Amino acid sequence: MFTGIITDIGTVKAVAPRGDHSVTIATDYDTAGVALGASIACSGVCLTVVAKAPGEFRVDVSAETQRCTAAGMWTPGRRLNLERALKVGDELGGHIVTGHVDAVGRIADITPEGDSHRLTFWMPADIAPYVAAKGSICLDGASLTVNSVADGPDGSHFTVNIIPHTAQWTTFGGAKAGDEVNIEIDVLARYLHRMKMVLG
Repeated sequence: MFTGIITDIGTVKAVAPRGDHSVTIATDYDTAGVALGASIACSGVCLTVVAKAPGEFRVDVSAETQRCTAAGMWTPGRRLNLERALKVGDELGGHIVTGHVDAVGRIADITPEGDSHRLTFWMPADIAPYVAAKGSICLDGASLTVNSVADGPDGSHFTVNIIPHTAQWTTFGGAKAGDEVNIEIDVLARYLHRMKMVLG
């Protein structure tokens, strides 16, 4: 489990293409304190540390994960939002995040708004019912608050505000229109939607 509070920006250092990609990620984490088998969320994807060295760790990225995540994510030089797994007693600063990607969305527009930026995202229709204004959403591993949601003939869109702190400490500081993002819907919305379907 994670909280969506990014604690490092890592960089894909090397990729060994196989059925499962072997991906080495450079990090500022003290890897001496990272156990083999530990989970680290990499831009919203929960992955298992299979090897490590000072300043880097290695994960295996399955073919299924490659299919379900943003285009170009597993390529050398790609910057990734990193978060280590939640420990009992840690501060829950964001919201409960599982590290399972529900869909890939796309940045449709970026508009300056004061010192912040308002980002508009296109999302697939099948996850639109789970996204609500003032609710939580996880984008590339970052816990964010939905400002507004709109459904139209060209698809469903939602907006979030990226404050300067978030821009500095996540990959959203370099975001541009057209970028794909990994979306994880709020786990509470998932269960409420399921209950509504079952109970009518």
